Amino acid sequence: MLTTCPFLAADAAKGQFNKHCKFAVLVFYINNPMKKYIVEFIATFILIFCGTGAAIVNETMHGVLGHIGIAISWGLVVMVLIYAFGEISGSHINPAVTIAFAINKSFAWKQVLPYTISQSVGAITASFILKFLFPTSFTLGATLPSGLAIQSFVLEIFLMFFLMLVVLQVATGSKEQGMFAGIAIGGVVLLEAMFAGPVCGASMNPIRSLAPALVSGHTEHLWVYLTAPFIGATSAVFVHQLLKTN
Repeated sequence: MLTTCPFLAADAAKGQFNKHCKFAVLVFYINNPMKKYIVEFIATFILIFCGTGAAIVNETMHGVLGHIGIAISWGLVVMVLIYAFGEISGSHINPAVTIAFAINKSFAWKQVLPYTISQSVGAITASFILKFLFPTSFTLGATLPSGLAIQSFVLEIFLMFFLMLVVLQVATGSKEQGMFAGIAIGGVVLLEAMFAGPVCGASMNPIRSLAPALVSGHTEHLWVYLTAPFIGATSAVFVHQLLKTN
């Protein structure tokens, strides 16, 4: 009876082993949740770098962009990030959005903390780099009320409510509807930044306000932007669920 050459058998076994290893690595790469956290870090970094960066450039270069230019910058960067990273992490780029999705049972609670940490580190890193690039900037694009703090507080609740309601409606609708999610969400951000920016800064994002405030040292009225977005986002979840009820 013929027997298989031991060297050929060893090579075949080695080939099978390498094949299985490559498959295991591929499965790990696809299912590894760290990829989502890294993407949230990158996406939030880009959000703060470009969004507050626009405000900083406008401040340090004598109003070259203007209020409209800043609003457009925010809307565009949000839209681009949704299309670029939405398939991987959902492109939350906002702790209030992450918690709202969890309350809506469309996101796992166990991932809320890692997402929030990733978003926070990304945002704060961006603010530190902007501080290095623009050391003469006074607030580094931080959000500050132009009038009474309570006015900005109420306004921020409604702004986040409108934004989150749109996010939920387009993120959980039909496939065709989801294709336009980036345009719809970016459009809402642009609209709200356009009319409410001069009053309250139109933050709609706790980490968007916290990062430049911490790095610049302007933490006055920070409570407004750390509470109102969560209230608005949570309220939007309940309204969204009510609209879904037959």
